[in-house]
Amino acid sequence: MVAIDPRVDTESGLQANSPREGPCGGPHRERTRVGRPGGRPTSTDRGYAKMGDRYRGRKHDVTDFYYFCGHEQWQPETLVEHAVLAEQVGFDGVVVSEHFHPWVDDSSASGFAFSTIGAMAQATDRIRITTGVTTPLFRYHPAVVAQAAATLDRLSEGRFDLGVGTGENINEGPLGYAFPRYAERAARMREALQIMRRLLDGEKLTFEGKYYRTDRARLYSPPIGEVPIWMAAGGPKSAALAAELAQGIIMSVKVPAETFERVIEPGRIAAAAAGRPAPRILATRWSLHAVDEDDAWEALRSWRGLRAPGRLEAVDPQTLRERADELTRDEVLGRYSIVSDTEALVGVYRPLVDELHADIVTFQVSSLDQEATIRLLGSEVLPQLRD
Repeated sequence: MVAIDPRVDTESGLQANSPREGPCGGPHRERTRVGRPGGRPTSTDRGYAKMGDRYRGRKHDVTDFYYFCGHEQWQPETLVEHAVLAEQVGFDGVVVSEHFHPWVDDSSASGFAFSTIGAMAQATDRIRITTGVTTPLFRYHPAVVAQAAATLDRLSEGRFDLGVGTGENINEGPLGYAFPRYAERAARMREALQIMRRLLDGEKLTFEGKYYRTDRARLYSPPIGEVPIWMAAGGPKSAALAAELAQGIIMSVKVPAETFERVIEPGRIAAAAAGRPAPRILATRWSLHAVDEDDAWEALRSWRGLRAPGRLEAVDPQTLRERADELTRDEVLGRYSIVSDTEALVGVYRPLVDELHADIVTFQVSSLDQEATIRLLGSEVLPQLRD
């Protein structure tokens, strides 16, 4: 899940055209298969250098705009429709959350993200698809996450990016995994990033770590090209780790100046110390598209557990729902931007472009009419942000 508080060093945890054939109706456009590039890198730095190939033809000073697809709110078939609509209205990509449990138990969903992304890959032609984020530490061995990433890259014809984070107990505890403190999770992530990068870069890998091992592991359905790995960061420690071993940083922004100080600048410093380029920035921001607080509260129903005390340690969505409902509306809604019109939406996301200079800005927006909101973002908000 992408949403994080910038003060906590944890996982961030995200109709002008005719519809399409198949799951969304309408004509289907033929695709051109992408050939596999020759020569495969075997190091993190080579993976970083190749990341630019994923964005070939785009100017580096131009921000891309992604739409957030939240499994905690919407059923997977609906998220596929949202991804198709996001592509139609002009988004450059989607960020897709990956959870086992949602944040509340009374108004929620929790589909298997890797299957949803496979369906999205077949239903769309152009947009990039990024996990936001998955945790390659407990439920999934990092080599299995690399295998999933390679498969999704093939199904999307080279449009997949892998976003990872150090996790929350709501996804690991229900399956019987202990959820250690941040220091151990970060140490696990250090090993996981190396394993995933090297497997995705084509190695037959024997790895002996403290937490993970592989014995001549190899991806026999490799990705089409180099799959970029993004790591979620809410503070300087995670930012430094991402800058050292990933190709980009995912961050959820509440106060842009604090995000720059706690995440972006430490990432740049760590990258320079490691002799690496500054990491790419994927910045997300929450907003509620609503005419008043009553509508905003209803739009937030599936997400109100995000603001409950102890959310990182909780196992049961019922617990988070009960804790959240003990808070006043002001305590919960006060942490979100409530926007009622185009001007307000532009105002919320403009700082991510102009102040943070994010490579990718992701709209995490909830409303009572999500499809209408996606169309509004495409027709009125994105054109202004691209000016």
